Formats: sequence, C-alpha cells, structure tokens
Amino acid sequence: MSILQGKKIAILTDNGFEEVELTSPKKALEDAGAIVHIISMQEGKVKAWDHDHWSIELPVDVNVSKANSDEYDALVIPGGVMNPDKMRQHKEYISFAQEFLEAGKTVAAICHGPQLLIETNMISGKEMTSYPSLKTDLQNAGVNWVDKEVVVDDEIITSRGPKDLPAFNARLIKEVAEGDHRTRPSFVHHLN
Repeated sequence: MSILQGKKIAILTDNGFEEVELTSPKKALEDAGAIVHIISMQEGKVKAWDHDHWSIELPVDVNVSKANSDEYDALVIPGGVMNPDKMRQHKEYISFAQEFLEAGKTVAAICHGPQLLIETNMISGKEMTSYPSLKTDLQNAGVNWVDKEVVVDDEIITSRGPKDLPAFNARLIKEVAEGDHRTRPSFVHHLN
C-alpha cells in the first residue's frame, strides 16, 4: 500500500521517548509509502524508554537546528514522560512544532506528546486528548480535553497512549493522505 507515496513525515523527539509510540507510527507511515525522518537535538542517536527501562537507540536523520518544516507534510510527537518534558524546554523544538501548526499541516501527538504543543501557545480552543495526567495542563492551556482513543481537531491529532496506537496510526495516515487541514475561512454574507 503506497497511499502516502511522495509524502515526508517528521518525528520530533529527544531521549526518553516511549519506544512503541515512535516505532509503531514510523512503521505504519513507512508501510503506507511515506519517507520518515527522526528529528532531534541529539547527535547521532536517540534513546528509547520501554515502560520502566532504557531500550533501543534509533538514528537521528536530521538535527532540529538544520530541519526545515517546509520539507515535511506532517509532524509526529511521541510521548514518554521524559521526552516531551525535555523538548518543551528548548525553543528549537517548540518553534519547529509551531511552524507545522502555522502552516496548517498535520500534527499528531500521543500520550505525553501534547505537552510540547502547550508551549506553542497555539492550542487554545482545540479539542484534544492525552495521557490522563496531562488533562489539567491542557485545560489550563485552553484545550477542551476529552477521553477518546483518537481526537482530530483541524490539523491536530491526539491519542491517550500505546493502547490507542492502531486508531492513532490509521487516522494519521488518513489525514496525511488528505493533505492540507487549515480551517476553511468562514463565508461572509453581504447584504445587498
């Protein structure tokens, strides 16, 4: 299946991402024909966390300081407790995510991944989900938090955690295949 042939996806991450929340979407996107790049501040490799221990290391394709959001059709932000907490402290990660939101490109965040999106100041009024412990943080950022396996609001796709990956991956592929997700401008009716 090559529904995403010619599409390029960025996965933004740092050390401590939840392994399956990166490897599962990456495989699903590649199986659908997309080119997927891991983007990080880390040099060479990023290290995964698997439930309660360090696990695999994956190669970094592009350093975030050299990454150009214009070259990508969508952004994926895996969770894990450490990963988004590290990323939200670095303007390079925050700016990269902001660029996707500003361009109306698909941004998919799972589990603790939406933590990074809070720092963009661009999610107020959105309907989103996340790992339950982020509910208050997202509500404080102006989000309408809901408890569903996958939530799509304009260009933003969110899921709660690993058990939601099948729905998250399927929706991610569908949204990327459809393309631009900017909210359509409201039609203004002029009175004659």
